[in-house]
Amino acid sequence: MIEDKNPQRTSIAQLGEFGLIEHLTKNFDVTQESTLKSIGDDAAVLDFKDKKVVVSTDLLIEGVHFDLAYMPLKHLGYKAVVVNISDICAMNARPTQITVSVAVSNRFPLEALEELFEGITHAAKEYKVDVIGGDTTSSQKGLIISITAIGEANEDEIIYRNGAQKTDLLVVTGDIGAAYMGLQVLEREKQVFQVNPNSQPDLDMYSYLIERQLKPEARKDVRTLLHALEIKPTSMIDISDGLSSEIIHLCKQSKVGCNLYEDKLPLDPQFISTCEEFNIDSTTVAINGGEDYELLFTIDINDFDKIKGNPNFSIIGHMADESEGINLVTRANTQIPLKARGWDALTE
Repeated sequence: MIEDKNPQRTSIAQLGEFGLIEHLTKNFDVTQESTLKSIGDDAAVLDFKDKKVVVSTDLLIEGVHFDLAYMPLKHLGYKAVVVNISDICAMNARPTQITVSVAVSNRFPLEALEELFEGITHAAKEYKVDVIGGDTTSSQKGLIISITAIGEANEDEIIYRNGAQKTDLLVVTGDIGAAYMGLQVLEREKQVFQVNPNSQPDLDMYSYLIERQLKPEARKDVRTLLHALEIKPTSMIDISDGLSSEIIHLCKQSKVGCNLYEDKLPLDPQFISTCEEFNIDSTTVAINGGEDYELLFTIDINDFDKIKGNPNFSIIGHMADESEGINLVTRANTQIPLKARGWDALTE
């Protein structure tokens, strides 16, 4: 939120479209055996041999998905890659390639795009994916980023949303809700800054929450962890739109019910204290917040002993017969129907 009053600004028009593509993509390396041809031709060429290919794509639009008042462009580039890789991880697949398309207005100089692509490059190296193509074009207003992620897996490894059984356990990785509270902190500080541009926010006590919002991580490790435990989930989804919404997706596609237990939700201490500061109910935020990019999955009840006590996973409920409905069981042991109140980009 502290603006450099005299930044260097190089007009994108000086490079032209092809010069810009060459400039922004010069740092992308090819590391995957399946990448036969990446950037530089009419299409990329991939060879997965006997593997199955999984593909996912997402749009990030300024003013809808991010606010550049507090989202550094480098972090935005990193996050744009992560949210797509998370979808590949949710299929129990290994991410291998991405394509990157960007639409920009003339208010963005070359230096801004360099910063954005620095984040994309860092994420590509961190997650060991090749950037194999994309597109650049102009935008009437704001910044638009579209990334497509590609991954591979053996057919018997892929996990869908529709495989949960009524006796399965419901499991989540990491902790939930922190990304939403990080957003609340940033929004509050933005309002303070608008009133007093000379104010210097002290965000140290919210560092974990803010990192979860600005620089989330996809759970690429879960595939390996579950394999080591000899557990194959029966269904899986990533938590992008809120825990409640994702549970309902699993239940509807698997045609089962669910009981989610409030006292089993994994909550970070910094998240709990910040909810108290904002006078917000922590359970409401935890099940509706979204953007955690943790993985939610179901396992056979016979795998309970393999996963219990593992610090990477929390058993937060169990599936049930479809007729029992989808419920939150409160600490007072009261059943409340679970509603999808998570993020919906098309809701006014």
